[in-house]
Amino acid sequence: MNVNLMTKNTALALALIALPAASALANSGLTGCAAKKAEIQQQIDYAKAHDNSYRVAGLEKALAETSAHCTDASLRADREADVRKKEQKVAEREQELNEAKATGRTDKIEKKQEKLEDAKEELAEAKAELNK
Repeated sequence: MNVNLMTKNTALALALIALPAASALANSGLTGCAAKKAEIQQQIDYAKAHDNSYRVAGLEKALAETSAHCTDASLRADREADVRKKEQKVAEREQELNEAKATGRTDKIEKKQEKLEDAKEELAEAKAELNK
């Protein structure tokens, strides 16, 4: 398996597990890689409690990779890159909305407005991740 693909799969797994764990760890005071490892460990404990051996195996791999490769500086750089990417997406969605407004078609305008709002929400979430 391609290393880049493994990294993307690991990132996807982490993103999926981070959602429920984020609120529980919000008050823990951990930041950066320590918080990331704690989130993964919490998900491992949950998966073990529910006898989900496949998920445990994947999470343990993610934890090992995080322990081996995560630095607070690299994590911050990744998160900053994600914010820049989301900012670009918002700009693109704003341009698409302006183009739809020029056509005057309300159905397209509504659709583009929804996409813009979604992009803004993703940007806000990415910015919130910067401080974790």
